[in-house]
Amino acid sequence: MPLKSIFFFVIGLLILSKPLPTYGQKVGLALSGGGADGMAHIGVLKALEENHIPIDYITGTSMGALVGALYASGYSPQEIDSLVSMENFKKWALGEIDEQYVYYFKKKETDASWVNFKFSLDTLLQTSLPTNLISPVPLDFGLMEIFARPTSACHGNFDSLFVPFRCVSANITDKKQTVFSGGDLGLSVRASMSYPFYIKAVNIDNKLYFDGGLYNNFPTDILYNTFKPDIIIGSNVSDSLRAPSEDDLISQIKSIFINKNDKPEFPVPVIIIEPKVGFGGLFNFNYSKQLIQSGYEETMKVMPSISASIKRRTNNNELKQRRIIFRSEAPILVFNKVEVNGLTRNQVNYVRKLLGLKKNKIITIDEIKPQYFRLAADQKIKQIFPVALLDNKTSYYKLDLKIKKEKDIFLSFGGNFSSRPINAAYIGAQYNYLNNIGISILGNTYFGRFYGSYMLKTKFDFPSKLPFYIDASFTRNRWDYFKSSTAFFEESKPSYLVQNENYFDVNAAMPVTNKAKLVVGGNLANLYDKYYQTKVFSQNDTTDRTDFYLVTPYIYYEKNTLNRKQFASAGTLLVLKLRMVYGNEITDPGSTAHQQIFRTAYHQWFQLRFNYESYYKRKGRLRLGFATETVVSTQDFFSNYTASILAAPQFNPIPEAATFFLDKYRAYSYSTFGLKNVINIIGSLDLRLEAYIFQPYNAIHSNQYAEAYYGKPLSYRNYIANSGLVYHTPIGPLSLNLNYYSASEKPVSLLFSFGYIMFNKRTLE
Repeated sequence: MPLKSIFFFVIGLLILSKPLPTYGQKVGLALSGGGADGMAHIGVLKALEENHIPIDYITGTSMGALVGALYASGYSPQEIDSLVSMENFKKWALGEIDEQYVYYFKKKETDASWVNFKFSLDTLLQTSLPTNLISPVPLDFGLMEIFARPTSACHGNFDSLFVPFRCVSANITDKKQTVFSGGDLGLSVRASMSYPFYIKAVNIDNKLYFDGGLYNNFPTDILYNTFKPDIIIGSNVSDSLRAPSEDDLISQIKSIFINKNDKPEFPVPVIIIEPKVGFGGLFNFNYSKQLIQSGYEETMKVMPSISASIKRRTNNNELKQRRIIFRSEAPILVFNKVEVNGLTRNQVNYVRKLLGLKKNKIITIDEIKPQYFRLAADQKIKQIFPVALLDNKTSYYKLDLKIKKEKDIFLSFGGNFSSRPINAAYIGAQYNYLNNIGISILGNTYFGRFYGSYMLKTKFDFPSKLPFYIDASFTRNRWDYFKSSTAFFEESKPSYLVQNENYFDVNAAMPVTNKAKLVVGGNLANLYDKYYQTKVFSQNDTTDRTDFYLVTPYIYYEKNTLNRKQFASAGTLLVLKLRMVYGNEITDPGSTAHQQIFRTAYHQWFQLRFNYESYYKRKGRLRLGFATETVVSTQDFFSNYTASILAAPQFNPIPEAATFFLDKYRAYSYSTFGLKNVINIIGSLDLRLEAYIFQPYNAIHSNQYAEAYYGKPLSYRNYIANSGLVYHTPIGPLSLNLNYYSASEKPVSLLFSFGYIMFNKRTLE
């Protein structure tokens, strides 16, 4: 037999015995949506790669789109695992900016607000209701940073990614699904995972896109119809969705918006992996490790079937080299141009100044990032959407910022409701104007039996290279300590005490790093207190009245990274303040005064105050913290003991303390120290255990004529302790606190409270 004939005979036998198409199989992987449960897909990828199973095509929806896009961009399963395990990824899911980029200088001043509504002058209420629970700012920037280079490497064609890729989104403008096959990869993934009511929808070419799960939560059909693979592997976490409950809003939203696809049927083998999920909530990424492990374990259970069906194998060393090559095809993320769209010319100038942009300046991603989040913190900016575009001629990127101005008017509502008569309602309003500079006109009011106040302020924001603001305000405060008494203190019958103050304040501030600011300013004020100097008085008696007219310039440094405006459990607060006080006292005695002498006096003193609070260690569910406060002052006595003690600063380490007149916790110079232990019981429920010592340098006492005098230095000290349960609701804290004041006639109090026990600033605070 001729040699040529023998050769073809052998080839024929090989073809008949081991068909070649089996070795040429193309494998497609479909990843479902399902919120945080989609982390299980990473475990699926790990198991497949460990067993050298090839992945030739990927489709994904929502979280499946994110995981699939990362793999398609050349990230290994181990790298994806590391990425989602980082604290930053969890912050994306919660809409929180990484602590190092939080810009305290632009942070709204603390108040008792629970909810905020935003309006434009030319819109109706229906266009002003919030459409998302979390801020998309950190997620949008993160997706741009991750996917800009893969987009450039594939030239906007998802078939040219490391693995050809498709993701699904819901076009709610045209009421149909959209399959993204090209364009900006980060934008496509963002459109696929825009979960209704949780994170804002994406506008692409005047079409609004939401989570792909609305129409196709398990895109096996997209995988087959687009790529025609020889075998399909599907990782599906959407079947874990429980039936909606009438008392569970999230379960209702999931039932409405996630489409549970039928089991796929195609003319090719289909292997479905269903990881055991449901450890946490829809957006709870605290169980990522367990979810990833579940995906891995469930894949290994069906690995014999996968291995039997797929004969082709990958070489992981070759895979690693291919990843390196693909990821090196695009230049690193360096910008030579930043364009701002969506604003007027003057507003663009404001933004560019805030970003510190100069023409023809080369800027890296690490350099633009802090400036970007500073801009996002501006209350006059509603939304920023970043897109990075490669200029092939220069190998630099252009950063395209699509910006929306915030609505003109903010309305805020809140307050505090408690078991004691210290309830106060809060209403705030703010008008914003954005041009070459930013202008805000704002005001608020508190009204209740114990506390009443209103404040009006105008603030000017200047976006210079070193930004600064100037604000001017008028505030009126009233505290009625007699009306704040309760059964716990009833027997002590506190003296009738009403404190009032009116003051004008002007100050200027500039940032000192991202976390701190330096403020210089001054007050022009009138403080007037009405009080009895005895605990026994009748309706016919008249009160003493002390007026203090003063001017007080001040300067202070403040650093604040606390995670909450009340009942914090993480972060640090540091305040160092120096003020001078110059003023005239006028005391007009009432019918119960010991000495019926009309008095006037000039007072001048300086005060240095240092506050430090830190939650410095976390161990499991326990967070350890401490707080210290020191006041050093040259303040002298007023005309009588009560007037003197009312003019002294009071130590208020817990919210309730500020609602009592605690004369034994007031002094001109003192130091304090306290321990704060916060135990997270479950979810948003904390147990707080706090204890403080108050050490005045010279305690202030009253003699038989109701005159003030000093005790022996360091001879008196008092204590405050608190144990409480605090549940942090989306709008404010719900707390039950057992408090102890060692220097009170009735030292124990029990307070149930919802909301914030907060006040507008005092003149001498």
